[in-house]
Amino acid sequence: MKETTITLHTDFQIGEVDPRIFGGFLEHMGRAVYEGVYDPECAHADEDGFRTDVLNALEPLQYTVMRYPGGNFVSGYHWQNGIGPRDKRPTMQDLAWQSTEPNQIGTDEYIQLCRRMNWTPMLTVNLGTGTPEEARNWVEYCNSPTGTYYADMRATNGSENPHDVKLWCLGNEMDGPWQLGHVPADRYAIRAQQAAKMMKDTDPSLELVACGSCAIELPTYLEWDRQVLEYIGDYADYISLHRYVGNTANDTPDYLAVTNSIDQQIEEMDAVCRYVQGKNRSSKRAYLCFDEWNVWYRARQQEHMDGKGKF
Repeated sequence: MKETTITLHTDFQIGEVDPRIFGGFLEHMGRAVYEGVYDPECAHADEDGFRTDVLNALEPLQYTVMRYPGGNFVSGYHWQNGIGPRDKRPTMQDLAWQSTEPNQIGTDEYIQLCRRMNWTPMLTVNLGTGTPEEARNWVEYCNSPTGTYYADMRATNGSENPHDVKLWCLGNEMDGPWQLGHVPADRYAIRAQQAAKMMKDTDPSLELVACGSCAIELPTYLEWDRQVLEYIGDYADYISLHRYVGNTANDTPDYLAVTNSIDQQIEEMDAVCRYVQGKNRSSKRAYLCFDEWNVWYRARQQEHMDGKGKF
């Protein structure tokens, strides 16, 4: 194994780091939510069902933002199923991960967890099987003062004051053929622009993330982003990019050098944002939201999704 030395010049500053870069992702997948952060049957659970051992382990990581509820899961998720009395919430089939969703954790519990952990909430709306109106209604539920239907529903469920969620993703990985409700870029752009307009009409202070290319291997890479940004225009504050890497070839030096490819992906996406800004003759440029990335352990089989194969 070759060795190298890295020297850090702590006084040399390239630019300021947005603290939101230290964010995380909580999806209804495997044991991330149920048996993960939430398990009322666990000996470590508090009065709200949250596992104190898990939360204590997460606290030193100092996450700033937590994205929720997905992920592929969100394209089949309808937020109305996860609010109100728990014994009245429906149990649904989750098609993304072929599991059962009891809806015992939803919007209000997620906000409660964010406040407890000092996380900035970031919600992803369903633009796969959901509608722009459903997305707008969720904004009203979360952010509007009482006096309207969904805001009053929030108050009835125990939250008189608005949740004040400012970061919203306009769907998840809609360029991926695996995604529920996947459509070509031009159709997604129409759907996202409709949702964005209604959402910002409800709360003009929102910051919206359009779905960008989620995999450099897809034939639509970068062209998807161009079409989406050109159509959505100034409604998009950010465009997302995702990246998962694994050492499937068992070539450790090549695997460790994958950061070069990630840098290239960031530069290419940024170039598209700059191009569209110029082509649209806009004073506003969409920025990048790298809201999913990680190493990928093991093969991509469903039986490993719950983590039990390793832990």
